[in-house]
Amino acid sequence: MKIIVNGEPRSVVDRTTISALVRELNLIPATLLIEHNGLALHREEWSSRALRDGDKVEFIRVVAGG
Repeated sequence: MKIIVNGEPRSVVDRTTISALVRELNLIPATLLIEHNGLALHREEWSSRALRDGDKVEFIRVVAGG
């Protein structure tokens, strides 16, 4: 199945969740905000949010500085 991740096409297995995609990409969950098809998700939704063909996912990294 094909999805769009941060504007780039990507192939993933069927029934992949947001949480599984985060693990596959070796991202640090504590540093992320995620939008799925334009809707911001709460972290507790990641494991239940299944991806479908053509979905758009945006990963936004939170960086603290000073």
